[in-house]
Amino acid sequence: MQTHKLANWYHEHFEATLQDRYITLEHIIQLLEKLPSTFNLKQLGVSVLDKPIHSLTIGNGSKKILMWSQMHGNESTTTKAIFDLLNFLSESSEISKMILNNCTLCIIPMLNPDGSAAYTRENANEIDLNRDAQTRSQPESVILRSIYDEFQPDYCFNLHGQRTIFSAGNHYKSAIVSFLTPSEDEKRSITPNREKSMEIIVKMNEMLQKLIPNHVARYDDGFNLNCVGDTFQSLGTPTVLFEAGHFPNDYARERTRELIFYAIMEAIQYIASNEIKGTFTAAYFEIPENEKLHYDILLKNLQTDRKETFDVGVMYKEILKNGKIHFEPYIEDKKMLKKSFAHKIIDFQEAIAQTYIFQSFSLEIEVSEYLRKFNKNGI
Repeated sequence: MQTHKLANWYHEHFEATLQDRYITLEHIIQLLEKLPSTFNLKQLGVSVLDKPIHSLTIGNGSKKILMWSQMHGNESTTTKAIFDLLNFLSESSEISKMILNNCTLCIIPMLNPDGSAAYTRENANEIDLNRDAQTRSQPESVILRSIYDEFQPDYCFNLHGQRTIFSAGNHYKSAIVSFLTPSEDEKRSITPNREKSMEIIVKMNEMLQKLIPNHVARYDDGFNLNCVGDTFQSLGTPTVLFEAGHFPNDYARERTRELIFYAIMEAIQYIASNEIKGTFTAAYFEIPENEKLHYDILLKNLQTDRKETFDVGVMYKEILKNGKIHFEPYIEDKKMLKKSFAHKIIDFQEAIAQTYIFQSFSLEIEVSEYLRKFNKNGI
């Protein structure tokens, strides 16, 4: 990854207390309470399990940006990036002063604290909050809509994470960061709100291409009014979806977190210093679409007792154990592979793989056992 202009600041000042994938309310509450008095910390309400949901408001500019993270509890990378952003805005610099003079930011760092604790997509009632924007059957959904109505943002940043399966187009390069301007109708019409979102995304993509060329993708824009982004876009607010994806060999997503920080900074600075008119829409559609083309591991040239050669596609399950996320391999596809690429390829014709001999177990158990043993050595 090449170097961003904020890299020196970032590597010295990112929020080092937040690491890896398991980020809960307990991890962030003390950080929230230690923020300077210029941050207006407010409890908006409580979750299903009565955990507090907070917002932070900072700045006094006329351009209002609402952003929220961990709507899905197991999507924590953007939460880490938010606290990196808060660290930056806590310090006095020309950039931070410019942002706060021109913008007012309202940030919900963790919308779904129950799902975050359980490391699940859904909330404690097993409801996907990103499919509850119309019904608003859950307290977390009510809170988000209430702050939206009260704050009346000019822009919304909907912060998420995506699985390792995604490629930046039909390409071996993973989608490290993906963006979307949600649709407002079934026809996916290119409305003024979407055009403004596209302009912001194009500027972020231009910056990221210098750091991670060909690793940025465009998320599917199928319309679903039950999704929060589609709803807010339909209500007249240009909305940008951020998806934090897989940087090679970075399952903790620390490198992705850094890139998300740069992307958010790019977007905020651009909004703060420009009148966004909705240009550059053609460049938005030049960003390749997300495609589901990656395995975590591809085992090539495995052999049966009959010397038949075949390949196995392997994915990781993210399992919460003792307060940490463990990546446990499982066989997704065997022989007839459904995906085209893999983040790691192990060829059993090579010496390191030939040292493991299948004997007494069924094939799937044997391969899984091999992966567990290999995993200890650095997968």
